[in-house]
This record gives sequence, C-alpha cells and structure tokens, in this order.
Amino acid sequence: MVENEQSQPERADYGKQTIRALSKVLTRELGKGFSVSNLQFMRRFYLTYQIQQTVSVKLSWSHYCELLSISDPDKRSFYEKEAINANWSVRELKRQIDSSLFERLLLSRGEANKEQVLSLTLKGNEIAEPSDIIRDPYVFEFLGLPEDKPVLESDLERALVQQIEKFMLELGRGFMFVGTQQRVTINNTHYYVDMVFYN
Repeated sequence: MVENEQSQPERADYGKQTIRALSKVLTRELGKGFSVSNLQFMRRFYLTYQIQQTVSVKLSWSHYCELLSISDPDKRSFYEKEAINANWSVRELKRQIDSSLFERLLLSRGEANKEQVLSLTLKGNEIAEPSDIIRDPYVFEFLGLPEDKPVLESDLERALVQQIEKFMLELGRGFMFVGTQQRVTINNTHYYVDMVFYN
C-alpha cells in the first residue's frame, strides 16, 4: 500500500477507497483479519517499524496496535520497552498509557529525572539500585476511591486487597503478596503488619 502510494502520489488521494477495496479482496481471498482499520494499522506499522530488527516477538499484534496510537516516538519506545521488560498484557499496557506513566515519571523527580526517563526509551528499565525497582509516584485510580477526600488506612487496605493484581502491577516488577494483618512478634509483643510483600 505504502509503496504504491509513494510511486503514484495521485493515488494517495484515493487512499480510503483503495484500502476499502483491498480489504474486501483480501477478506474474500484470505479470510478474517483484513478489515479497513486493521489494514490502516498494518500501514502505520510498516511506516513506524521499517527496520524489522526493532520489532519484538515478545509483543503481540494487539500490543503494537496500542503502541501505534502514540505519536511521540520517545513515549512509544518507552512503553514498548516497559511492556517487553515487565511482560505486560495488552490490558496492562493500555492501563499504563491511560494513567500517563511516561509523563508521571518525567515529572516525578524534576528536570534531573527527564534525561534518565528518556534513556529508558532506548534501553528499557535497568535495575542498578533498590530505588529502581519501586515506582514513584503510584497511581491507584483502579481502586475507585474519591481523590478529593482523605482516605482511612483501613479503607485503602481493603480496596487494595480487592484489587491486588492491579496493585502488584502498579508496584513494579518482582513483587509477591504474602497477606494482610500478618503477625510479627518482637520482645513478646505482637504487632500486625497491614500488608506484607516481598520483592
């Protein structure tokens, strides 16, 4: 499609009709998977990833369709590397994009952090020190708690336990949830830890 448009610029004006016609022919000859929107994604994919080595087999076509919705190449590269490194599902990738993880990281530690975040777009997240494992800040929009009111610790704990999978994904890689209200005894005195995790 792209090569045809480039060799005959006048045909670009008829791009929509061409894609519709092509969609009908391919669907008739090869079956499902060649809708107009899918062909537009294929065209965009070809234009974005012309060097085959930059495409990862760890991501599905659905991952790439989500990534192609991002116009900023640095931002797209960041989410691509993080999706590969953290083994995100398509749903989790979409959630991280919708919660503006890239922008939050850029803003989280001021201007000094900007270069560090932009380097993630090239090589992904490298763990060099303990603070690299834990995200800052956290976004718990999936809990449905009111943002404009103070939240009781017990309400936050209850909501987190109900949404533990999403909470673990927000914490970052390598976390394991042990339980809530875990008893710890120190000097014959019992204490209860709200939530226990290992990384």
